Amino acid sequence: MGDSQKQIVQWFPGHMAKTRRLIKESMPLVDAVTELLDARIPESSRNPELSGLIMNKPKIVLLNKCDLADERANREWLDYYKRQGTAALLVDCRSGKGLNLYRKTVRDVCRERIRQNEEKGMAGRPLRIMVVGIPNTGKSSFINRMAGKDRAKVEDRAGVTRQNQWFVIGGGIELLDTPGVLWPKFDDPAVGDRLAFTGGVKDEVLDMELLAMRLLGILAADYQDRLAERYKMIQIEGLQPHELLELLGRKRGMLVSGGEVDTERAASTLLDEYRAGKLGKITLERPAI
Repeated sequence: MGDSQKQIVQWFPGHMAKTRRLIKESMPLVDAVTELLDARIPESSRNPELSGLIMNKPKIVLLNKCDLADERANREWLDYYKRQGTAALLVDCRSGKGLNLYRKTVRDVCRERIRQNEEKGMAGRPLRIMVVGIPNTGKSSFINRMAGKDRAKVEDRAGVTRQNQWFVIGGGIELLDTPGVLWPKFDDPAVGDRLAFTGGVKDEVLDMELLAMRLLGILAADYQDRLAERYKMIQIEGLQPHELLELLGRKRGMLVSGGEVDTERAASTLLDEYRAGKLGKITLERPAI
């Protein structure tokens, strides 16, 4: 357990340190920042270093993949950001859901900049917005949808964008894309787990069976009905995570010689199906009251 946990906690590819520098250097060029978060894990998918980099620029939070998240939790997170004074939208960047409000929201948070531009005789100057987010939160999908062109590389895998790019999205707005950035360590190991559950950390560095057992522990506590329905588990109460993983594999017929369960295959199945939303709308963390 210790070695696997270390791999999650310390996963920090070298290009991400460069990304922090690029963000800091590019900040004077932009009027505001849009941060994409995973609606299933808004706090864990937030970059805690960002607040120290954005130089008091206005910020818009996009809670992406909202269709995969618990609807009640979505409302709780919107209320939370409203209390913080931060503009937030529930969106699904692949389908475009909620993005029709984005341009208006940009103009709202940048109204002071717009006023200053008008006073300086630059009324038509485009608003420039930096788009940030940790890997796999959907930045490229967002930019493709807003720009109307498949120009940003999209891939459902952590860390594929590598360089800064500008995109014109109409309405007098330009977007600056940046590579996904994580941070050197997680103060709370559960943050690393949640990122791994949702695909924000590369699977190659993880112990998939251990990860699946941790996810099963959470689902058995908070979404027992989804497990029972998806995997035909009649008896869940009282079972330990390793027993749940074996039960899942047995229910799916994932047996090897001697009748033992192929727990590695069962683990991959659980994680793949959770990430694809096949267990229903599930949120793994709620805002602090």
